[in-house]
Amino acid sequence: MPSEAFSARLPETDRTRHRRLREQGSLERADLDAILDAGFVCHLGVVVEGRPLVVPTVYGRDERQLYVHGSVASRSLAGDLPVCVTVTHIDGLVLARSVFEHGVNYRSAVIHGDARKVTDPEEKLEGLRRLTEHATPGQWSYARRPNRKELAATTLLALSLEEASVKIRTGAPDDGDGPDAELGLWAGVLPLTSVWGEPVADPALPSDTAVPGHIARRAGTRHG
Repeated sequence: MPSEAFSARLPETDRTRHRRLREQGSLERADLDAILDAGFVCHLGVVVEGRPLVVPTVYGRDERQLYVHGSVASRSLAGDLPVCVTVTHIDGLVLARSVFEHGVNYRSAVIHGDARKVTDPEEKLEGLRRLTEHATPGQWSYARRPNRKELAATTLLALSLEEASVKIRTGAPDDGDGPDAELGLWAGVLPLTSVWGEPVADPALPSDTAVPGHIARRAGTRHG
């Protein structure tokens, strides 16, 4: 794989050009990276047997590509096909004075490209490591790693991060300086946050099995 770094600016292509709400669009690769790093679930869109199929799945990444995985029997992971991957974070409801002006504060990234099936054993293991560490940092070193049989039953796809569309909306409703401002109605933002809870042990565990530190430390911290 080529090793040179991508440009700090995302290229505008026919698939990524912002045609509506252009003011919410971003061409900064740093914004793309931040959105990807804030989550671990994406939606993978692909055409299978002439019909669209969108499936949720976890992901990981390096500086150049996104990794998704699943069973070798999964129709969505055939590889060498055009795909579209979406990651979205909802930060709050924007409640305006009129229903028409209601909206959502959000961060989203849409990545386009041809998904490549990873066949090199070393890259496959590295991709699975990145995927695991992306969701739960420290878990790859703690848990048992995949054996040869499990690797054979797993498909890993790699998607270049070169072509992506980013949109971000923040702030208050847009009707504060319009005629509806005279209605005397409350308007504003209802924030939405997600927080990790306390770990819940498997009932099959011996009672003296301690929660590993890399998991315990996440309790009470914000996700996203």
